Amino acid sequence: MPRFKLTIEYDGSRYRGWQFQREAATIMGKLMDAVKEVYKISDYELYGAGRTDAGVHALGQVAHLDIDSAMPPYIAMERLNEVLPSSINILEMVKVSPRFHARYDAKHRSYVYHISRRRTAFGKDYSWWVKEPLNVAAMADVTHHFVGMKDYKSFGAPEKEGESTLVKIDHLKIFEVDDSILIHIIGSHFLWKQVRRMVGTLAQVGMGKLTENDIDMFFREYSTLPAKFTAPPSGLYLERIYYAGDALNEEPSWLINIHKH
Repeated sequence: MPRFKLTIEYDGSRYRGWQFQREAATIMGKLMDAVKEVYKISDYELYGAGRTDAGVHALGQVAHLDIDSAMPPYIAMERLNEVLPSSINILEMVKVSPRFHARYDAKHRSYVYHISRRRTAFGKDYSWWVKEPLNVAAMADVTHHFVGMKDYKSFGAPEKEGESTLVKIDHLKIFEVDDSILIHIIGSHFLWKQVRRMVGTLAQVGMGKLTENDIDMFFREYSTLPAKFTAPPSGLYLERIYYAGDALNEEPSWLINIHKH
């Protein structure tokens, strides 16, 4: 059966995450509805590179679609986008090898988190307004503690009980753009809520409520504190999925300018 790779962007603010749920609106569910409407086929498989939680957005989620159809992918993409809600958009659709797997072939994943320094009329669903002043230099000074292969058991949980909590973070950098603070993270994979807890912890450092020693302790001993600092989903964006041969881009391809004003 032919396999197609889909690159998808979406506004996750009104969805219960990526994964299909019978009783709730999800990104995957809306894509499945569109596939059925466009292809008039019920025998297909759609598989995402990773799950995003309720309220989390994507600039470059990847999925593969197995479907027995001769419809050219550029026509299929156009028709799918016509029936998808405006909050979900397929950026690219290409035929790939049947051996390609959106999730298992992924080498790295990158996220961007958007913190706003000010109240904004347009950003509630797309950023986290931190009312207290943040010392970005202090936040940047502790980022090295997160980089490398580390045990992130204090920051998240694996999808399945008993799985490893070791995660390799390749890149973590903080950018300031006008009234926005952008935290860019690239890693091998991520545990459930890991990125949001990392961001929340960094914010606590920026507020002067945590020290570098506290960060070091979270990696040396299990702690439930990072869970209490979990940043809201509204500011989180799955930026890109990397596959073999892709060069890591350490400058975030940030597309949120309309939300900063």
